[in-house]
Amino acid sequence: MLVGKKILIGITGSIAAYKIISLVRLLKKSGAEVKVVMTEAAADFVSPLVLETLSGNKVLDALTDASTWANHVMLGRWADLILVAPASCNTIAKMANGQCDNLLLAVYLSATCPVWIAPAMDEDMWKHATTKSNIAKLESYGNRVLDVEEGELASGLFGPGRMMEPEELLTEMEVFFRGNSFAGKKVLVTAGPTYENIDPVRFIGNHSSGKMGFALAEAFYMQGAEVVLITGPVQISTKYKGIIRIDVVSAGEMYDAAHQYFPQTDIAVLCAAVADYYSPEQSNIKIKKQPDRQGLDLHLEETKDILASLGNKKSNSQVVVGFALETNNELENATKKLHKKNADIMVLNSMQDKDAGFGKDTNKVTVLFANGETIATPVLSKKDIADFIVEEIAKIEK
Repeated sequence: MLVGKKILIGITGSIAAYKIISLVRLLKKSGAEVKVVMTEAAADFVSPLVLETLSGNKVLDALTDASTWANHVMLGRWADLILVAPASCNTIAKMANGQCDNLLLAVYLSATCPVWIAPAMDEDMWKHATTKSNIAKLESYGNRVLDVEEGELASGLFGPGRMMEPEELLTEMEVFFRGNSFAGKKVLVTAGPTYENIDPVRFIGNHSSGKMGFALAEAFYMQGAEVVLITGPVQISTKYKGIIRIDVVSAGEMYDAAHQYFPQTDIAVLCAAVADYYSPEQSNIKIKKQPDRQGLDLHLEETKDILASLGNKKSNSQVVVGFALETNNELENATKKLHKKNADIMVLNSMQDKDAGFGKDTNKVTVLFANGETIATPVLSKKDIADFIVEEIAKIEK
């Protein structure tokens, strides 16, 4: 989402300036073009040479340099986004009151693009009434003041005032520049395994990590969709705060949640590895070995079929996508599942592919369409696979 975006970073005099080295690297890796403007005090905390090397652009810190004039007006018009980070208490006060005694402030006052401010200061300064008043002014002018974090501060105190971490700043920018292919669309994604209890200790489950489903939810969100992610028990978190996450455990709970959100859904992608069977006679206490009993017989019954139930009740305007994990006769079984469950698309995973399957960061899929068309991918990251699937869904979206 950041490829080709022009980001201007303004650095002020704060110990948090060292974090901008990582941010510039992350932005460049994401394909953004980066320019840096520093105040005189900022150079005491971070090297202009390092930032020039990483950004590939000369770092500017003065309105004039011998016979050269830094065109602050053009800098303010060049950027797609200006980020003042770290923004010291002093610079925030100057910005709020229209002062213009350095290049950064001149660029800010010349900006025609959105301006974000990432404060960094000690707890008492952050909580001071003057600072709060200055921040309120900046926000009233249309600027976005990012949240500070709580933690250990340069003074040795512990409290609010830490600048947002580089990875979080990058994520905020990604969301800001996200696409709009699915703007206004509501998408439901299921992910992860389900656990079917046998007793309070043991359950029937599978090895699904949820990585593919989470990648799909994030891919839809980054194309402008409103996303509800229903996930079984997993050890991963959602990257974007805007994704609504619903945690469930059993197939029955996932069935109920999916049916709750499906009526308002435009697209449902059922990626979860839902258990096919559950034990209707769960023990309330741990089942122990008994000397006079050879083995343990479990009575299992089929769980409710989420994909089939949604496929059969979908309207003409809804798209339902299923996943088929197969170990044999893969294409034949996935094709049968596509038509039997009344899905629009079936995504086939084969357990025979060594770089695909549970727990891996890569995947390889074959996408089957209701019209008989199939498209196979090479081994790619699950993020790239998710982006590919989302693109294919966009082609048939009703």
